[in-house]
Amino acid sequence: MSNATALNPEDLVAVARDNKAWPFEEARKLIARYPQGFPAHGVLFETGYGPSGLPHIGTFGEVVRTTMVRRAFEAMCPGVPTRLIAFSDDMDGLRKVPDGIPNPELLRAALGKPLTQVPDPFGTHQSFGAHNNARLQAFLDGFGFEYEFLSSTDCYRSGRFDATLLDILAHYDAVIDVILPTLGPERRATYSPFLPIDPDSGIVLQVPIVAFDVAAGTVSYVRPGTNETVTVPVTGGACKLQWKVDWAMRWVALGVDYEMAGKDLIDSVMLSGRITRVLGKEPPAGFNYELFLDAEGAKISKSKGNGLTIDEWLEYGPPESLALYMFQSPRKAKRLHFDVIPRAIEEYADFLGRYGEQPPEQRLGNPVHHIHEGAPPAADLPVSFSLLLNLASVAATDDPARLWGFVSRHAPDASPATHPLLDRLVRHAARYARDFVIPTLKRRAPDAREAAALADLDARLAALGETADAEAFQFEVYEAGKAAGFENLRDWFKALYEILIGSSQGPRMGSFIALYGLAQTRVLIASALATSLSQETP
Repeated sequence: MSNATALNPEDLVAVARDNKAWPFEEARKLIARYPQGFPAHGVLFETGYGPSGLPHIGTFGEVVRTTMVRRAFEAMCPGVPTRLIAFSDDMDGLRKVPDGIPNPELLRAALGKPLTQVPDPFGTHQSFGAHNNARLQAFLDGFGFEYEFLSSTDCYRSGRFDATLLDILAHYDAVIDVILPTLGPERRATYSPFLPIDPDSGIVLQVPIVAFDVAAGTVSYVRPGTNETVTVPVTGGACKLQWKVDWAMRWVALGVDYEMAGKDLIDSVMLSGRITRVLGKEPPAGFNYELFLDAEGAKISKSKGNGLTIDEWLEYGPPESLALYMFQSPRKAKRLHFDVIPRAIEEYADFLGRYGEQPPEQRLGNPVHHIHEGAPPAADLPVSFSLLLNLASVAATDDPARLWGFVSRHAPDASPATHPLLDRLVRHAARYARDFVIPTLKRRAPDAREAAALADLDARLAALGETADAEAFQFEVYEAGKAAGFENLRDWFKALYEILIGSSQGPRMGSFIALYGLAQTRVLIASALATSLSQETP
């Protein structure tokens, strides 16, 4: 259910065409590709995947961002068909044995072979490539992405790429002229865009091509370790292409209109684009997104394991918060670490809460419009995530049922059944507090003035009674601070957080007291005052 009246198609198109949100800006690039009108088959989006490893947070980021552009285009051009291809480069040769997999000897014996010809070390599929392809599809399906899966091996072997492969052979020298200036002297001497798959060993060979025959559609090479010249067709899966040429070939053969890539691939995108033009076509539209950084600001590396995995994010935050993180500033390098999760959750809840009250032009710029493909759910979060974190931390509990006990006091009509998003946030808060907040908390004893202020606050709260609301509690917190002579009330609240919670930052105290409970809050104050007295006793 959406929390806002849906725009009618005509109004949606009008608002979308001028909207400045980056998915709409990207969609305008696609519109510009077809000034005379779109082809009957519509437009094609693509994302790529290297199945030598498992899907990761970068895979999610590329697919979710591409989907956002796709939906923005559909809003601007209703009725124009769109498709998203998730393409697996499973024809690539296995370069090394990944760490941490079972039966590594199976892979060592197959080094150099296409991933779809490498045995599956997990024993569940016909090949290592098929295993990881299945994991990719399960990964994408789990997030509800709409896509079509394509295997490089299937496309090569079925003949789907044959016509474009023959076109590249016909433009062999022009393609070489694009690539060679980018290579060092040694690599330049042996480079060929075609990688023959040796008929005997099945290995993807990086060998010089000694001859090519455009009319016959073949290339020839000298088999390593012998003087034997072998001639193979470039079609039917007997060869594959070096990846930059392969990328261009794929764009042409499939008719790709849009594909984004990481900033580290800018040069590759440019080279593949030049090759695409050699073949008489325009490269797809797209942009280069920035890469993620770890907690220290270093580039995240899968081999180093210095980043945050998608499973780790989803342990502590809902997928909507991760999608928001991907939406925001895609061209800006951002830290991807555990401490960014709570803020992403808070911002998601804030954007969701504002959506229904915004005019159409602001709604289309609201991230939740893109996260939920134009139909955000109703916003009904009576308790903020930061307050849930504080509750879990002060109560020192990772039990969702206990946290729900606090929530129900504040919002008696809320329950896990009626508020599923809040229930998910309760569970995430319990886990995050357990692993990252509670171990760092360190309550301090109040000084004399702070102790007097706390005693005054306790008396004020007791006078209010259990039936008071958050605003009444908040008022008395302010009054106690003023009475104690805190000229800057921020110092008073900071003291409350450090003394009662164990952190220099904390929630709005009135809301916290209402949620945590007056009796429990007074126990915290009593404990703090007892600590102060014990320090004064000689």
